[in-house]
Amino acid sequence: MLSERRLEVLRAIVQDYVGTEEPVGSKALTERHRLGVSPATVRNDMAALEDEGYIAQPHTSAGRIPTDKGYRLFVDKLTSVKPMTAPERRAVQNFLEGAVDLDDVVGRTVRLLAQLTRQVAIVQYPSLTRSTVRHVELLSLAPARLMLVLITDTGRVEQRMIDCPAPFGETALADLRARLNSRVASRRFADVPQLVQDLPEAFEAEDRGTVATVLSTLLETLVEESEERLMIGGTANLTRFGHDFPLTIRPVLEALEEQVVLLKLLGEVGDSGMAVRIGHENAHEGLNSTSVVSVGYGSGGEAVAKLGVVGPTRMDYPGTMGAVRAVARYVGQILAES
Repeated sequence: MLSERRLEVLRAIVQDYVGTEEPVGSKALTERHRLGVSPATVRNDMAALEDEGYIAQPHTSAGRIPTDKGYRLFVDKLTSVKPMTAPERRAVQNFLEGAVDLDDVVGRTVRLLAQLTRQVAIVQYPSLTRSTVRHVELLSLAPARLMLVLITDTGRVEQRMIDCPAPFGETALADLRARLNSRVASRRFADVPQLVQDLPEAFEAEDRGTVATVLSTLLETLVEESEERLMIGGTANLTRFGHDFPLTIRPVLEALEEQVVLLKLLGEVGDSGMAVRIGHENAHEGLNSTSVVSVGYGSGGEAVAKLGVVGPTRMDYPGTMGAVRAVARYVGQILAES
């Protein structure tokens, strides 16, 4: 365990290196920070931090920079994240509240996160498998052709055309719509199959084939749409940090192109907690020079999807964590109110 004083020296090194992009020396530390000790003591503390692997000396400089281990301890010992200012909060709220549908919410969230953090933003669409049904609408397009519209609690809308085995009258259609919604509204998608399995028995024999076809289409929609989707934005922001990536930025860009990699990154976040993975903590080799800050979002305290940012390990962690958490909270509120 580090002493509080050495932890304070490490915090100062991280803050200065993130802010100046230059390796930090003991003289600069004592001039910029009230550490309450002599430069000689700071030098000793820095030597101890280096011996324990929290900081390192680039071969071209007399100063020190944090290692992945140093950033890890810095993040773990953060007493608070940087709150957004009142004008920032109002701007975020106003921007997100202008969204017209789920695609717009996700798109605006990606742009907002990328602008606020100046990193690469990733937002996962709410998963149907973790959502609940808000409403099922059935519309008659022809005597033997229907349209099924599924609306989820997260604002996701899915439409399917259904060719019926026989003509289906308006009275039977209204009855099916009412019975279906009474069983599945406000229920989890995972529960739907069991809730509707005996529904055809409530109808006349000549209508049961159509009812079974409608139910089959509804359940297929769940299977088809359980595939996760995400949106990414702000990749160009990485070009500002070219010197933060060893040799080339290419491995990072290649990793960001792989949706499976990104979904795995976000999938490692707990439902409500924030995750910060630093450098070599990221399993994908292409992301070993980056940090990933991610969190779940949703309504009622339960996450329906994840969002986050990817940037160099030399990152403003308190500010980035604060922005990611705030945006997730606002997106959750908007989904709850939609």
